[in-house]
Order: sequence, then C-alpha cells, then structure tokens
Amino acid sequence: MTKKDMKIEIYDPAMCCSSGLCGPSVDPVLVKVNDALLALKKQGVEVERFSLAQQPKAFMSNKKVADLLYKNGKSMLPVTMVNGEVLKTGVYPSYEELCKALGIEPLKQGKPITLGLGN
Repeated sequence: MTKKDMKIEIYDPAMCCSSGLCGPSVDPVLVKVNDALLALKKQGVEVERFSLAQQPKAFMSNKKVADLLYKNGKSMLPVTMVNGEVLKTGVYPSYEELCKALGIEPLKQGKPITLGLGN
C-alpha cells in the first residue's frame, strides 16, 4: 500500500465547528483526535472530516455511513473509516489504532498527546 492509498474519513456528530475545538469548554477527546489527525497528516495520510451539522450530504452520499445512521441513529457517530472500510463507530479511535489500521508505525517524536479517556 502506498501513502496515496492511506485515507482516514471521520463522520462527526453535529458540533459547533468542523473540529469541535471551539466554544467555552473544549472536549479533551476532540483535542486528542485533532492532534492524532495532524500527526497522521505529517505521515502522509489523507484525512477528511465531515460534520453532520455542516455537511449532511456527505453522510448520505457514503452508503456505509448512511446505512449505519438509518439502522442505528445518531448514537453511532462518530464513524471512522480507513481506506473506505468502517473501523470504529460511537467513539473515536486512538492514534495507535489508526496507525495499526493503516499499517504504519506511530511517530516516535512529535506524536500526539495522550489523555486518559476512560474508554
């Protein structure tokens, strides 16, 4: 697999902005996810995020995501897809989980922050 073939898509629940890193109180889980995605971009991974509030058509145009929403409702958000396949629903994967799914080594330096998420 070449780096061109590595793609992460995250279908987020409705948030105040595209990353959820706005407003008076920022969710530490969203900080961790954003940091992981920035690290993956440094590693040459294509990353796309879609917010239900701002980009509802993206959810409906992806058959796998649309089917999950239809069958399970919004509670299954976020949906994380790696190379077109659903990796995880309902919670965000860790940086290490994303690296493993992509078949790449996690960064040793400049790696994402680690927060205790209690998952």
